[in-house]
Amino acid sequence: MTQPRDSLTAMMQAALAAADPAQAIHGRLPDCKKLVVLGAGKAAAAMARAVEQQFSGSIRGAVVTRYGHAVDCQHVEVIEAAHPTPDANSVRGAQRLLQLAGGAADDEQVLMLLSGGASSLIAYPPAGVELAEIQAITKQLLNGGSTIGQLNTVRRHLSQIGGGRLAAACAGAGLTTLVISDVTGDVLHDIGSGPTSADPTSVGDVLALFKQFEVTPSDAVLAHLRGPNGETPNAVPGHVELVATPQQALVAAADVAEAAGINVLNLGAFIEADALETAKVMAAIALQVQQYQQPIRTPAVILSGGESTVTVRGEGIGGRNVEFAMGMVQALHGSRDIVGLAIDTDGVDGAAEVAGAWFDSGSMDAANAQGHALAEYQARNDGHRFFAATGEQIVTGPTLTNVNDFRAILVR
Repeated sequence: MTQPRDSLTAMMQAALAAADPAQAIHGRLPDCKKLVVLGAGKAAAAMARAVEQQFSGSIRGAVVTRYGHAVDCQHVEVIEAAHPTPDANSVRGAQRLLQLAGGAADDEQVLMLLSGGASSLIAYPPAGVELAEIQAITKQLLNGGSTIGQLNTVRRHLSQIGGGRLAAACAGAGLTTLVISDVTGDVLHDIGSGPTSADPTSVGDVLALFKQFEVTPSDAVLAHLRGPNGETPNAVPGHVELVATPQQALVAAADVAEAAGINVLNLGAFIEADALETAKVMAAIALQVQQYQQPIRTPAVILSGGESTVTVRGEGIGGRNVEFAMGMVQALHGSRDIVGLAIDTDGVDGAAEVAGAWFDSGSMDAANAQGHALAEYQARNDGHRFFAATGEQIVTGPTLTNVNDFRAILVR
């Protein structure tokens, strides 16, 4: 059998390749002669470059991506902005997309390229609401452990472009949206806060979330929500198509494992629980497989995706995947022959330019031997510093795609 980390690396690479933008959009472009290309998300620039390579007609447009995720495009303007907390370039990018959408000619087709991260990258507050307040609300919800669905419900209603408003701006032009999903269940209105999708949520949902997460909105926010533009469109024009999903990434990884003679337990991409609690469950499943050969026999790999949550209590440098990995280090202490990885498929986990981390049965003993007390790092939500200190970081650089988290645990 191949070395465990080599096997897991091959699965990770297959998962990323399944979400490659050029592969994802192949054969999906509109049948027309002129395209106005719009885009937002961590994969937006790579998707735009792929469109330029695959489309033979006229192209113009703009996309907004994360700092460091830009690629050279010949005909499409690339704007970089901040994630996960928006900045002034987010507003500029959103305004540019709305301008292009509203200016599309009758003989042009609008093509929207959407991927994870768009909610922040094209944040555009309602009139009278300051960007600083959007930033503060976003941070409070993130640190409070909100799910992406909860966070984006708020973001859609505090935006001039989200929740179908970009689609509404396209007026009479034909609109097609190609989506690389980073959201549990591929819920269209949650991916990038759904700029071209109808929104089934309401202002009442936003106010309930404010109460749940103890957010105190300004008078300006409340005035917007209770005003004529508070609700988002519940019907919009255009066609939306998923071109890459977390499930496809997991299936690609499973194919690699099975080809290597490794049994697969695919737990799917619907996991949204607390990262540390998720680690306890995953470790328990791994131990059950190892000791009792149930529900599958060894050698086995446990695959999962989704987007776990973290309630931030410390001032460390963390992310949900390294939080999960620290939980696995703790839960696997005293076991044997179990090794795994946890990454964010965009190459950036939380607050560091690091994808995630390795963990195994011996990680705790190795950390203790080096003088690194896991509990102290956990108390600070300081996962990136912990795995940097132990030499277990996974650094991919920007992958130019995003299908949420990828976790693989190999049990022998």
